[in-house]
This record gives sequence, structure tokens and C-alpha cells, in this order.
Amino acid sequence: MSAQPVIGVLALQGDTEEHLRVLRGIGATAVPVTAPGELDQVQGLVLPGGESTTMSKLAVRYGLLDPLRKRVRAGLPVYGTCAGMILLADRILDGTADQCTVGGIDMTVRRNAFGRQTESFEGAVDIDGVDGGPVDAVFIRAPWVESVGAEVSVLGRLPADGGAAGRIVAVRQGSLLATSFHPELTGDARIHRLFVDIVKGTA
Repeated sequence: MSAQPVIGVLALQGDTEEHLRVLRGIGATAVPVTAPGELDQVQGLVLPGGESTTMSKLAVRYGLLDPLRKRVRAGLPVYGTCAGMILLADRILDGTADQCTVGGIDMTVRRNAFGRQTESFEGAVDIDGVDGGPVDAVFIRAPWVESVGAEVSVLGRLPADGGAAGRIVAVRQGSLLATSFHPELTGDARIHRLFVDIVKGTA
């Protein structure tokens, strides 16, 4: 694979520009994805934060949901943040009756687990595979992972102190990566670098 993989960011709703900026800043060729033909051109994909039910409905409207599912099953590396984590979950708690996901990670995710927008917070989280100390994690109406299957690696949990102590907030299954939080909002590009390495096949 080339030194600069082409990584798409799903650009239907959410914080697309922030991810594009971080990816370009670390040397990836980053492009917005809004149509199946654009999806065909990427070697990796980011599913950004936003509103998971809106994203899934727009993915259906724009003819992207089934192509996304097929490419995930075929091994496309994907990184989902916040709402993107929900989209990568095989199972959702507290979702809407008609909510659908891309799936791919054998996990159960609780939607809006940390509460409303006013209960958003930041915290330091240690992430396996990310050197240099804890990452500054921004949680905005975030999900958490209730449970994972045998093939899923838990990369990060909230610290032992606090009301949500020990909750799973970062996971990986093969070439699929997901975090409850928003690293694109902090200026810390280490998780994006990990994802680029996954796309290159070096992590």
C-alpha cells in the first residue's frame, strides 16, 4: 500500500471536517464520502461523531448502508467515533425502533450512555497500542460498550474513580476500531495514527 493511503470520512452528518483535518495533518489522503462510488475509492473509512439515528437514515437514503456493510465484511478498515461506534456495533441498547447499523464489531453498545449534552465531559484514558501516556478523551452524548465478544480487544476503559468507572470506551476487532470519545477535537492525533497504521497493515 502507498505511504499515503486514501482514507474516507463519511460526510452525511457530524464532525466530518475535524477528522479530515487531522488525517491530512498526519499525511493521509483524506476525502469526504457521500456516495457508493466514492466509497469504492478508499482504503479506509472514518465514521464520525454526530447523531447515529440520523446517520443511519441518511446512509439508507443515499444508498450507502448496504455498500458499507459489504465493504466491512470484505475487510475494509473502519474507525468509528461516538456515533460511529454505534454504527459499527452489532447490537444497540436504547436505540430507536427503526435504527439500523453497519455492524462488524461483536459488541453491545448503549446509546447516550453518559447522558445529555450538558453532561459532556473530558477525561484521561489509557489506550492499548497508543504510546505516550493517556489520551485526552472528549465525551459528548457518548455511548459506552456494555459487552464484547471473544474476538474483540478492549483497548480502553474509564479510570477506576468516577460514576462510570471501568466502562469500556475503546475497542478493536481486526481492522475495525471504535472509541466512545472524540480524539479529533483535542489536537492529539495518536489514535488517528493508529488507524492509519491499521489501514497500511502495519498495526
